[in-house]
Amino acid sequence: MAFAIFAAFVIATLFITYWAAKRTANTEDFYAAGRSITGWQNGIAIAGDYMSAASFLGIAGMIALFGYDGFLYSVGWLVAYLVVLLVVAEPLRNSGKYTLADMLAYRMNAKPVRSVAALSTLAITAFYMIAQLVGAGGIIKLLLDIDYNVSIITIGILMMLYVVFGGMLATTWVQIIKAVLLMGGTVILSIMVFAQYNFNIVTMFDQVSLKFGQEFLEPGLKFTNPLENVSLGLALILGTAGLPHVLIRFYTVPTAKDARTSVVWAMFIIGAFYIMTTFLGFGAAMLVGHETILNADKAGNMAAPLLAQALGGEFFLAFIAAVAFATILAVVAGLVISAAGAFAHDFYSNVIRGGKASEKEQMKVARYAAIGVGVVSIVLALMAKDQNVAFLVALAFAVASSANLPVILFSLFWKRFNTTGAVTGMLTGLIASLTLVLISPNVMDPENAIFPLTNPGIVSIPLGFLGAIVGTFMSREPEAEKKFDELYVRSNTGLGAEE
Repeated sequence: MAFAIFAAFVIATLFITYWAAKRTANTEDFYAAGRSITGWQNGIAIAGDYMSAASFLGIAGMIALFGYDGFLYSVGWLVAYLVVLLVVAEPLRNSGKYTLADMLAYRMNAKPVRSVAALSTLAITAFYMIAQLVGAGGIIKLLLDIDYNVSIITIGILMMLYVVFGGMLATTWVQIIKAVLLMGGTVILSIMVFAQYNFNIVTMFDQVSLKFGQEFLEPGLKFTNPLENVSLGLALILGTAGLPHVLIRFYTVPTAKDARTSVVWAMFIIGAFYIMTTFLGFGAAMLVGHETILNADKAGNMAAPLLAQALGGEFFLAFIAAVAFATILAVVAGLVISAAGAFAHDFYSNVIRGGKASEKEQMKVARYAAIGVGVVSIVLALMAKDQNVAFLVALAFAVASSANLPVILFSLFWKRFNTTGAVTGMLTGLIASLTLVLISPNVMDPENAIFPLTNPGIVSIPLGFLGAIVGTFMSREPEAEKKFDELYVRSNTGLGAEE
């Protein structure tokens, strides 16, 4: 049964890829789906891109094992979309072409800015991708009893097929289908949990408190240091506005109005979803139990599928697992296309070839880049199989908020900002966040860790902003200041965006 549901989804998505491949003729089709996606379609696709394995598997597991501290992930990722809506969505759509670096290069010296932006994109994508593949390996092993390594390699090959042949159009429709399936599955599962407590939320939390104690519903069970909460919150709330695979979705719509519409749709869907993760997490803690969850997966990633099995039997387990599988495939396809775009469009076409690469050449390099990113991600995921997927994605958010967000904000709103500031800011944020992760309890023995927090956001984000400010004052760039007024008008009105 499980295999049949998995196979049905794979066949459907491969058919979409075949359909999209015939409509992907040039770079605009490959990177931005020909800017043919409507606002509401893009909103559902953004939700599909955002509600990843970390959300569905990781948060449910984190709440099931650590109560309130796991819920912080839900709150952080939901509130984050306010930053995207109010600050980033419209200006980015108006002032870029295919990638984040397009907007930065409009004012700055293109080669250094594009090179560092591509490096940052690849680092963020790697963290995020590892999380998805780890979740995929766990869920296929649980359901089909296929070896973890074989599971990850199979999913890696599928995600490369979607991107290499179907480009952004295939990726978008896979994300839309996945979002509908995931919301449907989560709603049904939440109702089934709620029904166990006569649809009374107070009764549910009373039962949780009786079973696990009041401290399970209070902060401090996982993050004993209060600074850990602050650091995680900063990374989650500010990181979304710097995520490359979310930002490139705004280039797929025809107008800035559609970009705003898509964020509103995404916020509504994502908001409903993250509220429901509370029921999944606490429901799994009560109805499945810590021991069963930990036996299935040390990091707790199988809490939601096990809850589905407890409440709906083998068929519902198969359905929820297939939805999780769809979730992972859709997100990794979005990640691969953002990484391939960063390498092929930013680094190869504009840095190595100086903007002289032909359409055919760009497409060829983008496809090779997609394969390269896929292979590297598979190798890294095989090494990280015991990590909680929500935690891995939180690290990606820390890098995004430290390296990308300061540069995006200063490019849009600070006239004095220049190439030196952009390069320094991105490199400072990137190096600081990666270094702090390496000397934290994530990698080192918790007793001997040099940096005590698992998420580096509280230190790396201010360092990213500081690096951008110091770099800017180290040099003067009249050309960048002169072009600020053009960018300001363009980012707020859309005038000149088509050129």
